Amino acid sequence: MSQLLTLDVPVGARVGPLVTARGDFAAVDARPATPDRCAGTVLLVPGFMGSKEDFLPLLAPLSRAGLRAVAIDGRGQYETARLHRSGPSASPDSYALDQLAGDLVALAESLGGGPVHLLGHSYGGLIARAALLRTRGDAALWRSLTLMNFGPGAVAPAQRDRLRLLLAALDSMTLADIWPFLGNDASDGPAHVPPEVRDFSRTRWLANDPAQVRAAAEQLLEEPDRSAELAELDTPVAVVSGSPDLTWPAEGVARMAHALGARLVTVPDGGHSPNVHAPERTAAALVEFWRSLRTPSAR
Repeated sequence: MSQLLTLDVPVGARVGPLVTARGDFAAVDARPATPDRCAGTVLLVPGFMGSKEDFLPLLAPLSRAGLRAVAIDGRGQYETARLHRSGPSASPDSYALDQLAGDLVALAESLGGGPVHLLGHSYGGLIARAALLRTRGDAALWRSLTLMNFGPGAVAPAQRDRLRLLLAALDSMTLADIWPFLGNDASDGPAHVPPEVRDFSRTRWLANDPAQVRAAAEQLLEEPDRSAELAELDTPVAVVSGSPDLTWPAEGVARMAHALGARLVTVPDGGHSPNVHAPERTAAALVEFWRSLRTPSAR
């Protein structure tokens, strides 16, 4: 479970819905101070139990580097759960992986300005990978793919056990019933969490569509290693791994990066959420990767 430390929105960032051909998505849109010199657009996809707020610490350093950075709530997550036409009464089929991948395609198309740098954090990496595979790495949509704290296939055994417990709980408990078992989760680091952030985390959890929570947990348990398929595409790939991270074994992440011919960046003390615990170092590594794509030897 990602650990938020702040809810501060960067000055000048726009908070509001993005309109796409597949419905509206809640977003935070941070643009560079000189938009006419924009060096590219980044689409940031949050993980399981996450939201666009997970990326708030990254937005300012990315916009300072001349990038437009757009963080979203996915289908059924937090504020998109009430904005998107799938809504809180959506059927489980609404959260099939191919549907979620289609949402990212629609978002990339709606942003304009050419292909986007797609970044998926944790479960968001699973969806981002699916979007690349669905579109065969269409260069008109995707400039690059970054997988942040995401592994090739199944999560670590302890995480699988937790996901199975959650799925069993969802059979007879509401999200409000489940929250006390999640609200004190300190697995992502010991940093002090302000009271307003704890309150937000509960509000966010209760706003999720339970069908989305169930579908995401099942996908994290069942999704196979698709590295070989992804490696067939021409899209440049980076793998960013905050450490220590208990969600995917580090050796599996390293093997995935090697199989993809991807740049592997380790962020010490970044935990499962280097975007939160080490945003400046993480942003610097991302910007270095994206700038390297201006040369033909990027991958």
